[in-house]
Amino acid sequence: MAQASDTPAALRRTAEEGARLAGRILRERFPKHRTIEFKGGIDLVTDADRASEAALLDFLRQRHPHHAILAEESGAWQGTDTFRWLVDPLDGTTNYAHQVPHFCVSVAVEGPEGVLAGAIYDPMLDELFSAAKGEGATLNGLPLKASPADRLERALLCTGFPYDVRERPDLPVGLFTQLILLAQGMRRTGSAALDLAYVAAGRFDGYFEFGLKPWDIAAGSLLVSEAGGVIVHIDGRPFDVLKGDVLASGAALHPLLLAQAKRFLDALGWTSRD
Repeated sequence: MAQASDTPAALRRTAEEGARLAGRILRERFPKHRTIEFKGGIDLVTDADRASEAALLDFLRQRHPHHAILAEESGAWQGTDTFRWLVDPLDGTTNYAHQVPHFCVSVAVEGPEGVLAGAIYDPMLDELFSAAKGEGATLNGLPLKASPADRLERALLCTGFPYDVRERPDLPVGLFTQLILLAQGMRRTGSAALDLAYVAAGRFDGYFEFGLKPWDIAAGSLLVSEAGGVIVHIDGRPFDVLKGDVLASGAALHPLLLAQAKRFLDALGWTSRD
């Protein structure tokens, strides 16, 4: 049974507190020596990921002991309620490992109606992006609004490359090559969660990426939609946090960006892997 602490507004506060807690750990450890392990060819994890996640999961379990949790490093923890937390304790691990100060904590919670609340915290800039379903998105308490850009040639776009880009470069590199010739500029920052937060804030006009995980995009997807932006899959299907490709932008740019993405996918003969 839902409790007063399970309203979107209350869940948002929990996400904010948890993100700040985990972010403090990342900030404290950032200048120190770190232990780095590789989960795959170019996919790594650090001691800071694990320390941040441990503190965050402990906090969430104390606050909501019956909620399920899906976390990047420790996997799934089954609850007895209909709510599930999606946790990325350090999005931008490669940046962090190389002492590039662009990374974040991403915390979101979903219920039967989808993502209900989320927070993305950049501890180096002390920027807390958060949203609750139906209540808008904010940055450090101030309202966010997605970009009004309506021309690709005036749009600053952003993307990222999946960890299997060496084995399957056609999709991410191909669409990047097409769009970089049309946009004002393109950025690749190394944090999918912050990329989506920046779309919600109007800093980036649009963003696309393949091969993402639910904890990468859950909080950011809500930020974008609550800031008046549009988020779908790259072929235009309705967004689902369990599917790994994303296209997000301000509302005015959306049909132009989606048309280019569809043109590229059709030429490639791409079909959904779902």
